[in-house]
Amino acid sequence: MAAGERAAADLAGAAERTATAQLTPPGTAQLTAPATAQLATPAPVRLGDVVPTPDRVTPDPTADHLLRPDAVIRVSADPAALAVGEQLAALLRPATGYPLPVTDSVTPSPTGGIALDLTGDTDLGPEGYRLDIATDRVRLRAGTAAGLHHGVQTLRQLFPAAIESPRPVTARWVLPGGSIVDRPRYPWRGAMLDVARHFFDVPDVLRVIDHLARYKLNRLHLHLTDDQGWRIAIDSWPRLAPIGGAGAVGGDPGGHYTQADYRRIVAYAAARHITVVPEIDLPGHTNAALVAYPELAPDRVAPPPYTGTEVGFSYVDPARERTYDFVADVLGEIAALTPGRWLHIGGDEAFKVPAEVYARFVARVQRIVAGLGRTVIGWHQIAPAAHTDGRVLQWWGTNGDDPVTAEAVRRGATVILSPGNHAYLDMKYAPDTPIGHDWAGLIDVRRSYDWDPGTHLTGVPADAVLGVEAPLWTESVTTLAEIEFMLLPRLPALAEQGWSPRSTHDWDGFRRRLAGHGTRWATAGIAYHSGPDVPWPAPAGPVPAPRQPSGFADQAGREPAGRTAEPPAGG
Repeated sequence: MAAGERAAADLAGAAERTATAQLTPPGTAQLTAPATAQLATPAPVRLGDVVPTPDRVTPDPTADHLLRPDAVIRVSADPAALAVGEQLAALLRPATGYPLPVTDSVTPSPTGGIALDLTGDTDLGPEGYRLDIATDRVRLRAGTAAGLHHGVQTLRQLFPAAIESPRPVTARWVLPGGSIVDRPRYPWRGAMLDVARHFFDVPDVLRVIDHLARYKLNRLHLHLTDDQGWRIAIDSWPRLAPIGGAGAVGGDPGGHYTQADYRRIVAYAAARHITVVPEIDLPGHTNAALVAYPELAPDRVAPPPYTGTEVGFSYVDPARERTYDFVADVLGEIAALTPGRWLHIGGDEAFKVPAEVYARFVARVQRIVAGLGRTVIGWHQIAPAAHTDGRVLQWWGTNGDDPVTAEAVRRGATVILSPGNHAYLDMKYAPDTPIGHDWAGLIDVRRSYDWDPGTHLTGVPADAVLGVEAPLWTESVTTLAEIEFMLLPRLPALAEQGWSPRSTHDWDGFRRRLAGHGTRWATAGIAYHSGPDVPWPAPAGPVPAPRQPSGFADQAGREPAGRTAEPPAGG
């Protein structure tokens, strides 16, 4: 087992042991799987305790539902509905120990169990759902399988926290009575994982996908290439992955995904109604590609592999046709592997490319993406380039007054909001956080939560905001446990920004609802940061140890001399 995997496993084990100790009554022996552990009766979950908070909640305290050992999950006679039903059963079986058979029916009847009804109705949009809980029935209805899936995540949160146990426990599996009608505020609700600065194996990425699904996020942006590593195999340029992907920040081990690996990630995400958005960063952040193919470099000389964290020094030659052959080949293969409609071309921090040359390069790459039948996304630095239909700018600034982005929106672009001082998950929580940066400020949970995507950018109307995305850059993040520590609890705060109506925004209510998830994460063996701004019911697992990989520089030190137009950032 690799060192990173051991650290994650140790932290998960500690969290599970802590959770078991918290939940086992004094004097009760702690039993190991496959025996059944006896838990103290937890406080009942309230119907409104869901994260992200639903659109409409109507509690009925007289209608609580007890899930019984002989319960059946009935679903519509549709393969997509059946898949969601099997996922629900898989979530509930480990802790309950119940068989929970899944059966399909033309019109699911919720007699004595749970019914998932794929109605085909469009009144709640492509991701909305309605959940009704009564003493004798639980019924979840949605017009799409995505809506059913999101409803299942709500249902999961309404069971006692012990439902997250990986082994059977004795508990009364009671759901609070009432109804929920829910739909998302924005169609784009995502997170980005940088696998270029440090590489993460497929199981780690799948676990991140599970975290996104839990909070109804629907996009996983994978930052696949950068100066330190090229992480995806490209058949037409075979040296990119084995040579360009050999290293990582600080001289740590590299790695790459085979195309079969990547397909596995895409399929796993799709089964959870999450679209993978691949990023091939261009024209800068390309040192790893130039190591493998020096013909793409302006001087045709291969640079040495890069293990530091500075930015802005590398770029592919925008004057050579061979460069555009490379771009077309790489994006073509990525498009063939990715059923989603978006391709991310990066575009930030190309400091050594003159502005006019840069704009022409981006315009041509945008046309390549359009020719593949895909929609282009780029960091907001691509804003000055010519507009193409449907293009999306991902904005990561820290000052909401950005006339260049506002002008691109007037020309037809839409925007994903990833403000560095609210949404960047690689920022430290507090000065003593052992990993992360602080160039955009310290981001505790409240700072993640207290901003409004609809009004954040001056001159950008609310209807031009496609949604929100929380990036996690990994210059200082090296293990799965560290990923989880930086994601949680801030990821749910960003999820609520993307899903919940603005009228429901309430910090005090959110921090109370979020606190209950600490027990859920601990029970599931998930690492998280237990900061003082949330009234956690019990301490979290151990904090990841401080580390300073060789070659690591503070994020503020990555700013090239004379740079003042933008804050320093990973990209």
